[in-house]
Amino acid sequence: MVSKTEETQLNRLENQVDNGGGGAWEYLCLARKLKVRRPENVLKYGLSILNDSKKRSALGPEEWTLYEQVAIAAMDCQCLDVAKDCIKVLRKKFPESKRVGRLEGMLLEAKGLWGEAEKAYSSLLEDNALDQVIHKRRVAMAKAQGNISAAIEWLNKYLEIFMADHDAWRELAEIYVSLQMYKQAAFCYEELILSQPTVPLYHLAYADVLYTLGGLENLQTAKKYYASTIDLTGGKNTRALLGICLCTSAIGQVSKGRNKEDKESPELQSLAAKALEKDYKQRADDKLGLLTSVLTSLKI
Repeated sequence: MVSKTEETQLNRLENQVDNGGGGAWEYLCLARKLKVRRPENVLKYGLSILNDSKKRSALGPEEWTLYEQVAIAAMDCQCLDVAKDCIKVLRKKFPESKRVGRLEGMLLEAKGLWGEAEKAYSSLLEDNALDQVIHKRRVAMAKAQGNISAAIEWLNKYLEIFMADHDAWRELAEIYVSLQMYKQAAFCYEELILSQPTVPLYHLAYADVLYTLGGLENLQTAKKYYASTIDLTGGKNTRALLGICLCTSAIGQVSKGRNKEDKESPELQSLAAKALEKDYKQRADDKLGLLTSVLTSLKI
């Protein structure tokens, strides 16, 4: 994630370049380091260097890195002829390069030649089955075609190999949620919580999924994870506070007529309701009446 300081630095360099103050190479290096996608600027600034033989030769080995960066930006901007020319230069310099092979596959994707792109990726994976980039390109290609079932299949295969990729688990979870496959989404969030137990976002998402699934056991567990979200955020997560209240109300409905041990203590929901009212008074006083009516309807 890009920090505010880094974003400010990037914007400052952008203004500097646009106003004729130089710094195009510094901008491109920083954009690459931060993994920021600003393809229009990267394409414009990159070509200004590549089209100038003096500037290009001054880069040394970094020249080839710039060709790759510009090729990807050109594909993002649908300037496919520029991308093709950059990849052609790289292929001439590195005739056996698998990295250039990935770029060629991406160009086929950009042209909408999905079948040819898949063949190119399959061939590259035969040489190196652990190429993460190509596995991810397959997922992206399936999503671009609207083939969500294939995207799920590729993501699951990817995670069998790269189990520690948090972004992939989160992407798979979000796909499952979009398809209302909540049990599968819950499993993904469990994996995320196991590997990164201090990230409140995963606790909150897991609680949301369990609340949606319903049932006494799921609701009780959801309430615990809403509570852990509150704990991890120092009591400042409004969604989790409201989740406590919603879970309490739902548990009360589900556990009617059951044993006393199934019923909830009123202390936690009372604290959550008070914290919500305080939060709304400070940040959205005009909506306090709406919150009060919602809490009343939940019998809190």
